[in-house]
Amino acid sequence: MLLRGTKIVRIADGYSHAFGFLSMFSSSSLQSSSDQTMEGTAFHISNLINRPNWEHDKTLKSLASHMSPHLAGKIIGLHCNNVELGVRFFKWVCRQSAYCYDLDGRIQLLNVLVSRNLFGVAQKAVVLLIKECDESENGILKLMDALDGMTEMGFRLSYPCYSTLLMRLAKSNMGFAAFLIYRKMVNEGFVLGGIDYRTVVNALCKEGFVQAAEMFCCRVLRVGFGLDTHVCSSLVLGNCRKDDLKEAFRVFEKMSKEESCMPNSVTYSILIHGLCEAGRLEEAFQLKQEMVEKGCLPSTRTYTVLIKAMCDIGMTDKAMNMLDEMITKACVPNVHTYAILIDRLCREGKTEEANGVFRKMLKDGLCPGVVTFNALINGYCKEGRVVSAFELLSVMEKGNCKPNIRTFNELMEGLCKVGKSYKALFLLRRVVDNGLLPDRVAYNILVDGFCKENQLNMAFNIFNSMNSVGLEPDGFTFTALIDGLCKLGRLEQANGILGSMVKKGIFLDEVTFTAVIDGHCKVGKAKDVYFLFENMLKNRYLTTAHAFNCFLDVLGKDYKLNEANAMLGRMMKYGLVPSVVTHTILIDGHCRAGEMALSLKMLEQMKQAGCAPNVYTYTIIINALCNNGRVEEAEAILFSMSSFGVSPNHFTYAVLVKAHIKAGRLDRALQIVSTMVKNGCQPNNHIYSTLLSGFVLLNNATGGGAINSSGDLESRSLSSEENDYNCFLNHVFRLMDVHHALRIRDEIKKCGVSTEDLYNFLVVGLCKEGRISEADQLTQDIVKHGLFPDKAISSIIEHYCKTCKYNNCLEFMKLVIDNKFVPSFASYCWVIHGLRNEGRVQEAQRLVSDFLRHTGIEDKVAVTPYIEFLMKEEEYDPDECLKLIKAIEQVHYKERPII
Repeated sequence: MLLRGTKIVRIADGYSHAFGFLSMFSSSSLQSSSDQTMEGTAFHISNLINRPNWEHDKTLKSLASHMSPHLAGKIIGLHCNNVELGVRFFKWVCRQSAYCYDLDGRIQLLNVLVSRNLFGVAQKAVVLLIKECDESENGILKLMDALDGMTEMGFRLSYPCYSTLLMRLAKSNMGFAAFLIYRKMVNEGFVLGGIDYRTVVNALCKEGFVQAAEMFCCRVLRVGFGLDTHVCSSLVLGNCRKDDLKEAFRVFEKMSKEESCMPNSVTYSILIHGLCEAGRLEEAFQLKQEMVEKGCLPSTRTYTVLIKAMCDIGMTDKAMNMLDEMITKACVPNVHTYAILIDRLCREGKTEEANGVFRKMLKDGLCPGVVTFNALINGYCKEGRVVSAFELLSVMEKGNCKPNIRTFNELMEGLCKVGKSYKALFLLRRVVDNGLLPDRVAYNILVDGFCKENQLNMAFNIFNSMNSVGLEPDGFTFTALIDGLCKLGRLEQANGILGSMVKKGIFLDEVTFTAVIDGHCKVGKAKDVYFLFENMLKNRYLTTAHAFNCFLDVLGKDYKLNEANAMLGRMMKYGLVPSVVTHTILIDGHCRAGEMALSLKMLEQMKQAGCAPNVYTYTIIINALCNNGRVEEAEAILFSMSSFGVSPNHFTYAVLVKAHIKAGRLDRALQIVSTMVKNGCQPNNHIYSTLLSGFVLLNNATGGGAINSSGDLESRSLSSEENDYNCFLNHVFRLMDVHHALRIRDEIKKCGVSTEDLYNFLVVGLCKEGRISEADQLTQDIVKHGLFPDKAISSIIEHYCKTCKYNNCLEFMKLVIDNKFVPSFASYCWVIHGLRNEGRVQEAQRLVSDFLRHTGIEDKVAVTPYIEFLMKEEEYDPDECLKLIKAIEQVHYKERPII
């Protein structure tokens, strides 16, 4: 479903044939073609490229798609007298042929040209390759190595080739390599221009080789070139890169006194960036102001540097204000400016604001790069909004911005986050379709995703596949497996994985050790890993209190408080500072043992030691006081928390609400809820469940019915275990009626709380107990009043689907949509799957179209394949997953993607 019909590479639906296309046009198959056929093809294509607008000829594109470098070189040779046409064809075929698409293929084509003595085309082709080479060191070094090899065939680089290469090396921060190229140019008798000298100085300074740059400047002066603003600005840059701002400002001051070297906006921007990197933001703004006063207007670069500096320290609002100032001053933001803001907003979870900036960027006529798209896709994926992320991928592809491996890694991570690891695995098909190969990060994401879904067998299959594709598992891979095994209680296997890490020489960090220790402690086998703990202490691997906290938690729950205190002393002996979690665990242990006086004393000692208690510390104390019937003391502590800079959370308030409900003081419980809302904390399901139980108990007490049930309900409400809480909640929903729901709604309204979350809680609970008619009626009423409880709506749709009442479901969805609310993507998936299973395919397809229309997706054609992929009902099938993994492995044994 992920593939469009126009893509070159198409992976068949049957995974056993998923990569069969790789053998269709391999090098050997092309070589098996007769020389006569190749000659005929070469002459045919040669005639085609003589026509006007030949680049857009569909027949030619079809022929070029599987054209080898050898054939391409032969065609260019047929036009040896037309260098311009040869260069145009070289450039075009590199973008069309699967064999010439990457750098290796292009170098091979260049070798063919040189071997045919087509030096004129080759010279210009080298300039093109240098310009199109990515900014990483590996790419440019590979090209330079290939060019050195071509000298044996009599090929020499021209001055434009060398000059372009110098600029590329400077751009890639490869100063030493640029200097070596300069020496080679001199040795070959080239006369360098001023731009070449300036480029070498800039390249050296970018790497911080200031002394070398200054010595080179002396050579420049001897050959008759003078210092100018460009050269001096490079020296300022070099000193900034060395973190020598004092020297940078000394050069800057000298520039200000020389007419030929006056600082410009680039010079100022370099210094401002240096100040920002040193954390001297206030001075950077002062320099910007000085810049304006001296008649030098801040450039896009100046503003972008300041915006990034503010984003780096979390001053996002001020960064946005700086963007507004920039636009007001008619200084146009560039792609990098917007990318910085989008990335920061996404990191802060402000994805909608980031999307607004992205749309503004498009409105300004800028084409976002892969970095910008990746930042926004990552933001959506972190929020679990994979539909929006895939919609953005379709926009990206439509705009001819090719996704990179990081794009797909973020999408896979997003799918794993929402529990769809098997879909993340199938996304690897799209990775290969884009001419990419999965990297270690991709495999780590999948291993971690399957571990979190307790699919350990598949996680190990992916783990074992890594070596087959030439990737070595790292510490993250092993730690994910260890953590997954420990959570399932498979401790022997976890220990075996730990041993494998040691054998492979992979450094065992504190995270790995702590995962093993925590896993053993949680199942009561702390003694089995105590030797490991001792080893960590002996080798000074411990830098935090995490491992100690695992043992302290076990000792506290077993009421072994003397041993826990001894462990605390040992921790301090090794120079580790007890964290707030450490103190909280100890306080919890004393509370469990009923030692309230000691717990309160420890709370005060924490404050005196400068380790401020957090909300969990206070909540444990308040809960213990309530369990001991000391509710008034608990309330006093809760109301004093804010004076110590700690705000109570839902759980803190829930403890007190539950205590008052238990004592039959419903009015007082509601007063606590009202205080909670005034302090900016909205009630959650724990609060609602406790209040609802209070109303049910009160009704039973006054009505004289269900006394045994109410007694059972009360006893359940005191349990702190999750399973007991769920049983208690189910019991509440069996006893309640709509009257209770309306009454709690009225009381919640008086407290100033929005009732939307309450309705979500009530409807979800009723649906779980099968009371769908009451839940449906309740939801319909509130939807008509303009409230849209999303979880409530989803619960009703899910329940209708589980009971195969699709007509009722469609009617309910129509009512919701008519009232301007769009059900969730998951809700649409349930209904579409159900309709397809019942053979109602047309209705299901219409529902897909409705979803695209109602969610405001603009390019429906481009995004539909991705929506279908996400909606497709696929049961987790290990065999299909294994076939896909094996197919990916086979890609590594082939030369390159073929038609």
